[in-house]
Amino acid sequence: MQIFKQFTFDSAHFLPNVPEGHKCKEIHGHTYHLTVYLDGDLDEKLGWVIDFTDVKNVIDPIIKSIDHQFLNNIPGLENPTSEIMAIWLWNRIKPELPQLSKIELNETPTSGVIYEGR
Repeated sequence: MQIFKQFTFDSAHFLPNVPEGHKCKEIHGHTYHLTVYLDGDLDEKLGWVIDFTDVKNVIDPIIKSIDHQFLNNIPGLENPTSEIMAIWLWNRIKPELPQLSKIELNETPTSGVIYEGR
């Protein structure tokens, strides 16, 4: 069975490696939407795969470290594309939640990335 939990955070950044004149070369911000997906067997006694509170307790400190921050100043996010951010998030979440199967990170309602740890 697969479950998911969603989170939101706001951050500013710029993309240093895009060509001059590209709109993302300038500092701007996004309201990011993160969805984490976890796979596992249904615990027959409890009736769930994992307690959503346990998921929240792992994710919240990670989100807090980047919420309302300038991402380019965070180690590992000097070039904070959505793809690099997805890998950065995965590397912090997966060790704490081994059931993690994929993450979806949207920087706008119509643009984002899905990462499955590959």
